[in-house]
Amino acid sequence: MSSQRKLTYRDAVREAIQDAMRRDVRVFLMGEDVGRYGGAYGCSKGLLAEFGEERIRDTPLAEAGFTGAGIGAALGGMRPIVEIMTVNFSLLALDQIVNTAATIRHMSGGQFSVPLVIRMATGAGRQLAAQHSHSLENWYAHVPGIKVIAPATVPDARGMLWTALQDPDPVIIFEHATLYNDEGEIASEGDLSMPIEGAAIRRPGTDCSIITYGGSLKKAIRAAEELQGENISCEVIDLRVLRPLDAKSILASVEKTHRALVVDEGWRTGSLAAEVSALIMEGAFFSLDVPVARECSAEVPIPYARHLETAATPQVAGIVTAVHGLLRQ
Repeated sequence: MSSQRKLTYRDAVREAIQDAMRRDVRVFLMGEDVGRYGGAYGCSKGLLAEFGEERIRDTPLAEAGFTGAGIGAALGGMRPIVEIMTVNFSLLALDQIVNTAATIRHMSGGQFSVPLVIRMATGAGRQLAAQHSHSLENWYAHVPGIKVIAPATVPDARGMLWTALQDPDPVIIFEHATLYNDEGEIASEGDLSMPIEGAAIRRPGTDCSIITYGGSLKKAIRAAEELQGENISCEVIDLRVLRPLDAKSILASVEKTHRALVVDEGWRTGSLAAEVSALIMEGAFFSLDVPVARECSAEVPIPYARHLETAATPQVAGIVTAVHGLLRQ
């Protein structure tokens, strides 16, 4: 059995990029401040010194431009990693991602593919206000032609990037910005790659399924631990992959617990939580003892003030209350 080592989520992302670039000369990183500054969240610190400006490329503040350049490089045989500073800024590249990268395989009759990885930070919790804090993962999970993943643990952050780079189609990786300082354990040696398909049971349980992803996973686990003290056993499902969803794992959990709470930092209206709820209704309706519940962000732009930001987004206390509500019905 290999020994374990402790790593922060940030260092896991950096190590994953470094490892990919050492293994494949076609891999390069481009984005705003990824070079001399070391990345807005420190995920590329030190990589410029090792790989040089040809492979660690600082770009202008022009998301549509450098995302388009990444698509072109992928079509030309490279394996680009495009870093967009936050999901909010990715909207400036929406045309390139949705109308170009996601459609080329279909529109070319399978003649061309776009092996592009786009990484971006997402989510609230850092007092950066509305233009830097939203969770728009479900917008991208709506689009055929791309895979959407949300690593919530250090092993996934370390291992999913290499697998994503092997995919012939675009993969978007959402890194919740509150996770970068979190620590976790990974193997000290061996193959660290992780699949980019399938959900994971992070905590088994029998009374209620809590289904979530990304930055909300640790809140769901804390809520489940608190509920365990009341002899309420919650199964916590980490979706990991938002497109395609792992319907089999979701339904199997609900068929066991007969109750489901979906925790999603996105807004409730048109949310990924709504899609998961519909999936459960269509596939496990007769297994439900009560209707599916959702715990989502308030329908407001994310506030700057700390107490308002906290009040506007899912928290442990709200998850516990929601589970209590399911069990009382």
